[in-house]
Amino acid sequence: MTLANRLHGLYVITDPVLCGDQLVEKVTAAIAGGAQIVQYRNKQASPKQQRQEATALAELCKQHTILFLINDDAALARDVDADGVHLGQQDTGLSHARALLGANKIIGVSCNNRFDYALDAQDAGADYVAFGRFFPSQTKPQAPQADPSLLERARNELHIPVCAIGGINLANATPLLAAGAQMLAMIHGIFAANDIKATTRRYADLFKI
Repeated sequence: MTLANRLHGLYVITDPVLCGDQLVEKVTAAIAGGAQIVQYRNKQASPKQQRQEATALAELCKQHTILFLINDDAALARDVDADGVHLGQQDTGLSHARALLGANKIIGVSCNNRFDYALDAQDAGADYVAFGRFFPSQTKPQAPQADPSLLERARNELHIPVCAIGGINLANATPLLAAGAQMLAMIHGIFAANDIKATTRRYADLFKI
Protein backbone atom coordinates (compact mmCIF):
# COMPACT_ATOMS: atom_id res chain seq x y z
CA MET A 1 0.00 0.00 0.00
CA THR A 2 1.32 3.42 -0.93
CA LEU A 3 1.31 6.28 1.56
CA ALA A 4 -1.42 8.07 -0.39
CA ASN A 5 -3.71 5.04 -0.11
CA ARG A 6 -3.75 5.61 3.67
CA LEU A 7 -5.29 9.08 3.39
CA HIS A 8 -8.48 8.38 5.31
CA GLY A 9 -9.80 9.05 8.78
CA LEU A 10 -9.28 11.56 11.56
CA TYR A 11 -6.51 14.06 10.80
CA VAL A 12 -5.15 15.97 13.80
CA ILE A 13 -3.12 19.18 13.51
CA THR A 14 -0.90 20.28 16.37
CA ASP A 15 -1.13 23.74 17.90
CA PRO A 16 1.75 25.31 19.86
CA VAL A 17 -0.54 26.92 22.44
CA LEU A 18 -2.81 23.93 23.00
CA CYS A 19 0.01 21.37 22.97
CA GLY A 20 2.76 23.42 24.61
CA ASP A 21 5.49 21.35 26.23
CA GLN A 22 3.22 18.28 26.19
CA LEU A 23 3.30 17.97 22.41
CA VAL A 24 4.42 14.34 22.26
CA GLU A 25 2.15 13.28 25.12
CA LYS A 26 -0.92 14.91 23.57
CA VAL A 27 -0.24 13.51 20.11
CA THR A 28 0.31 10.10 21.68
CA ALA A 29 -3.13 10.37 23.30
CA ALA A 30 -4.71 11.33 19.96
CA ILE A 31 -3.08 8.36 18.26
CA ALA A 32 -4.32 6.08 21.04
CA GLY A 33 -7.81 7.43 20.39
CA GLY A 34 -7.70 6.59 16.71
CA ALA A 35 -6.11 9.49 14.82
CA GLN A 36 -4.80 8.25 11.48
CA ILE A 37 -2.89 11.34 10.30
CA VAL A 38 -0.84 13.85 12.30
CA GLN A 39 0.27 17.23 10.96
CA TYR A 40 2.93 19.20 12.80
CA ARG A 41 2.18 22.92 12.72
CA ASN A 42 4.17 25.47 14.71
CA LYS A 43 4.98 28.62 12.79
CA GLN A 44 6.24 30.51 15.84
CA ALA A 45 8.99 28.12 16.92
CA SER A 46 12.66 28.55 16.06
CA PRO A 47 14.08 26.29 13.35
CA LYS A 48 15.88 24.32 16.07
CA GLN A 49 12.68 23.74 18.05
CA GLN A 50 10.76 22.85 14.90
CA ARG A 51 13.34 20.25 13.98
CA GLN A 52 13.40 18.76 17.48
CA GLU A 53 9.63 18.55 17.73
CA ALA A 54 9.17 17.28 14.18
CA THR A 55 11.83 14.59 14.72
CA ALA A 56 10.11 13.40 17.90
CA LEU A 57 6.71 13.25 16.21
CA ALA A 58 8.11 11.52 13.13
CA GLU A 59 9.53 8.77 15.34
CA LEU A 60 6.28 8.48 17.30
CA CYS A 61 4.15 8.19 14.17
CA LYS A 62 6.45 5.58 12.65
CA GLN A 63 6.14 3.50 15.81
CA HIS A 64 2.37 3.53 15.47
CA THR A 65 2.18 3.36 11.64
CA ILE A 66 0.45 6.73 11.50
CA LEU A 67 0.92 9.18 8.64
CA PHE A 68 3.00 12.20 9.64
CA LEU A 69 2.95 15.44 7.66
CA ILE A 70 4.62 18.80 8.13
CA ASN A 71 2.79 22.08 7.63
CA ASP A 72 4.24 24.23 4.85
CA ASP A 73 7.91 23.23 5.20
CA ALA A 74 8.92 20.66 2.58
CA ALA A 75 12.59 20.91 3.53
CA LEU A 76 11.82 20.06 7.16
CA ALA A 77 9.61 17.19 5.99
CA ARG A 78 12.52 15.85 3.97
CA ASP A 79 15.02 16.30 6.79
CA VAL A 80 12.97 14.38 9.38
CA ASP A 81 11.74 11.80 6.84
CA ALA A 82 8.08 12.74 7.34
CA ASP A 83 5.50 11.11 5.11
CA GLY A 84 4.81 14.40 3.40
CA VAL A 85 3.87 18.05 3.59
CA HIS A 86 0.71 20.14 3.58
CA LEU A 87 0.83 23.36 1.57
CA GLY A 88 -1.36 26.45 1.73
CA GLN A 89 -2.09 28.61 -1.27
CA GLN A 90 0.67 31.03 -0.25
CA ASP A 91 3.30 28.44 0.60
CA THR A 92 6.09 26.72 -1.32
CA GLY A 93 4.95 25.66 -4.77
CA LEU A 94 3.86 22.08 -5.25
CA SER A 95 6.47 21.39 -7.92
CA HIS A 96 9.25 22.60 -5.62
CA ALA A 97 7.94 20.46 -2.77
CA ARG A 98 7.76 17.43 -5.06
CA ALA A 99 11.33 18.00 -6.20
CA LEU A 100 12.47 18.06 -2.56
CA LEU A 101 10.42 15.10 -1.37
CA GLY A 102 10.33 12.78 -4.36
CA ALA A 103 7.49 10.94 -6.04
CA ASN A 104 6.47 8.70 -3.14
CA LYS A 105 5.80 11.28 -0.44
CA ILE A 106 2.42 12.88 0.23
CA ILE A 107 1.66 16.46 -0.75
CA GLY A 108 -1.65 17.99 0.31
CA VAL A 109 -2.93 21.41 -0.71
CA SER A 110 -5.39 23.78 0.98
CA CYS A 111 -8.02 24.94 -1.50
CA ASN A 112 -10.16 27.10 0.80
CA ASN A 113 -13.58 27.25 -0.88
CA ARG A 114 -12.34 27.11 -4.47
CA PHE A 115 -12.94 24.03 -6.59
CA ASP A 116 -10.71 25.43 -9.33
CA TYR A 117 -7.81 25.40 -6.87
CA ALA A 118 -8.50 21.71 -6.25
CA LEU A 119 -8.49 20.93 -9.96
CA ASP A 120 -5.20 22.79 -10.38
CA ALA A 121 -3.67 20.96 -7.41
CA GLN A 122 -4.77 17.60 -8.73
CA ASP A 123 -3.36 18.38 -12.17
CA ALA A 124 -0.07 19.46 -10.56
CA GLY A 125 0.26 16.14 -8.75
CA ALA A 126 -1.22 16.73 -5.29
CA ASP A 127 -2.10 13.59 -3.35
CA TYR A 128 -5.06 15.18 -1.57
CA VAL A 129 -6.83 18.51 -1.23
CA ALA A 130 -8.44 20.21 1.76
CA PHE A 131 -11.50 22.45 1.74
CA GLY A 132 -12.58 24.73 4.57
CA ARG A 133 -13.46 26.38 6.79
CA PHE A 134 -16.92 24.82 6.84
CA PHE A 135 -17.89 26.25 10.25
CA PRO A 136 -16.63 29.09 12.50
CA SER A 137 -12.96 28.41 13.21
CA GLN A 138 -10.87 29.48 16.18
CA THR A 139 -7.63 28.91 14.29
CA LYS A 140 -8.54 30.81 11.11
CA PRO A 141 -11.70 32.84 11.81
CA GLN A 142 -11.23 34.95 8.68
CA ALA A 143 -10.90 31.98 6.33
CA PRO A 144 -13.50 31.97 3.54
CA GLN A 145 -16.69 29.99 4.12
CA ALA A 146 -16.85 26.66 2.30
CA ASP A 147 -20.07 24.85 1.42
CA PRO A 148 -20.54 21.06 1.73
CA SER A 149 -21.52 21.00 -1.94
CA LEU A 150 -17.78 21.32 -2.65
CA LEU A 151 -17.31 17.89 -1.10
CA GLU A 152 -20.06 16.40 -3.22
CA ARG A 153 -18.54 17.87 -6.36
CA ALA A 154 -15.09 16.63 -5.35
CA ARG A 155 -16.42 13.12 -4.82
CA ASN A 156 -17.80 13.15 -8.38
CA GLU A 157 -15.03 14.98 -10.20
CA LEU A 158 -11.72 14.43 -8.38
CA HIS A 159 -9.75 11.21 -8.19
CA ILE A 160 -7.73 12.16 -5.08
CA PRO A 161 -8.91 12.13 -1.44
CA VAL A 162 -10.53 15.18 0.12
CA CYS A 163 -10.14 16.60 3.62
CA ALA A 164 -12.62 18.90 5.39
CA ILE A 165 -11.42 21.40 7.99
CA GLY A 166 -12.72 24.30 10.03
CA GLY A 167 -14.86 24.32 13.17
CA ILE A 168 -15.76 20.64 12.98
CA ASN A 169 -17.43 19.09 16.01
CA LEU A 170 -19.46 15.99 16.84
CA ALA A 171 -22.68 17.74 15.89
CA ASN A 172 -21.63 18.77 12.39
CA ALA A 173 -19.03 16.19 11.33
CA THR A 174 -21.30 13.46 9.96
CA PRO A 175 -22.82 15.58 7.14
CA LEU A 176 -19.32 16.36 5.89
CA LEU A 177 -18.50 12.67 5.70
CA ALA A 178 -21.80 11.98 3.98
CA ALA A 179 -21.04 14.71 1.43
CA GLY A 180 -17.76 13.06 0.48
CA ALA A 181 -14.94 13.99 2.87
CA GLN A 182 -12.53 11.10 3.43
CA MET A 183 -10.66 12.99 6.16
CA LEU A 184 -11.71 15.38 8.91
CA ALA A 185 -8.96 17.72 10.12
CA MET A 186 -9.17 19.04 13.66
CA ILE A 187 -7.15 21.21 16.03
CA HIS A 188 -9.13 22.66 18.95
CA GLY A 189 -11.72 19.89 18.87
CA ILE A 190 -8.99 17.44 19.84
CA PHE A 191 -6.15 19.27 21.56
CA ALA A 192 -8.36 21.54 23.69
CA ALA A 193 -10.23 18.52 25.07
CA ASN A 194 -9.81 17.49 28.69
CA ASP A 195 -9.53 13.83 27.66
CA ILE A 196 -7.81 13.77 24.29
CA LYS A 197 -7.86 10.00 23.87
CA ALA A 198 -11.58 9.64 24.62
CA THR A 199 -12.52 12.65 22.51
CA THR A 200 -10.45 11.41 19.57
CA ARG A 201 -12.13 8.02 19.84
CA ARG A 202 -15.57 9.61 19.49
CA TYR A 203 -14.53 11.30 16.25
CA ALA A 204 -12.67 8.26 14.92
CA ASP A 205 -15.78 6.17 15.46
CA LEU A 206 -17.68 8.39 13.02
CA PHE A 207 -15.67 6.81 10.20
CA LYS A 208 -17.01 3.36 11.14
CA ILE A 209 -20.66 4.29 10.71
